[in-house]
Amino acid sequence: SPYGSLFLDEIGDASLGVQIKLLRVLQERAFTPVGSHKPQRFCGRVIAATHQPLAELRRQGRFRQDFFYRLCSDAITVPPLRQRLSETPAELELLTQALLARLLGSNSAEAVDLVLTALRRDLPADYGWPGNVRELEQAARRILLTGRYCGECSDESSESEFWRQLQSGLLDARALVANYCALLYQRSSNYEEVARRTGLDRRTVRKHLQTHRMMKTKNPAF
Repeated sequence: SPYGSLFLDEIGDASLGVQIKLLRVLQERAFTPVGSHKPQRFCGRVIAATHQPLAELRRQGRFRQDFFYRLCSDAITVPPLRQRLSETPAELELLTQALLARLLGSNSAEAVDLVLTALRRDLPADYGWPGNVRELEQAARRILLTGRYCGECSDESSESEFWRQLQSGLLDARALVANYCALLYQRSSNYEEVARRTGLDRRTVRKHLQTHRMMKTKNPAF
């Protein structure tokens, strides 16, 4: 249909080739359906979302300037969950109620109390919520199934094992950097902050965090 709304999620991850194609649609207000050679008019509204810093991507040449200005006529910045909860702690209960109403099909006070009690018991008060609202939804699911959610926090035995290996010289440089990046990210939930503290660029930080996750899968002590 040429009318309605088109939602483009994670537009910051779109390749330059995809950006060019979308730019043509926005400029010419026309598109060619798959399997057809006849262009059709597009009169709808385009809404896009991303967690990527578009200003930085534009400086790096990974997000086209012309596409940005054609797409982002009105921009709304949604703060990360950690910031929203630090400013308005009561929002945790409101979000939990909304998520559980969607998951369970009804607003169950018992389920809300169960999830909130587990979150306050298992997570530190300043937990960074690196996965934002999606992580909160998964946390609610896990609590309903298992009664617990520990997030990105390492338990005490794992930290003790890590320090034992560090002092004994069993960790190589790659593992040390990966663990340090993971520690900083756990505290800040912000790639830019980790990059600033370590002197690395964002892409390298992401690679080290991926390395840490793979190491932790193979050996929970990492």
